[in-house]
Amino acid sequence: MNKEKEASFRYFENRKCQYYPCHKSDNINCLFCFCPLYRDEDCGGNYKLINGIKDCSDCLVPHREENYGLIIDKLKKKEK
Repeated sequence: MNKEKEASFRYFENRKCQYYPCHKSDNINCLFCFCPLYRDEDCGGNYKLINGIKDCSDCLVPHREENYGLIIDKLKKKEK
């Protein structure tokens, strides 16, 4: 099995989405369209608080293929 197929579960890009591109970046991983770590204060992303609301519009952590493992590991830790 080639490497691209082997890792395909880690990356999905939907260029036909009405909101694409939702961030200023090439190759956006849409797998975590809504970040599963949004409610975590220590999510690992670069967010700002605006009137007490988390603004993640400048964060690309969940949208980069290389961060798939980071997100899965954080979710596993939350399960314990």
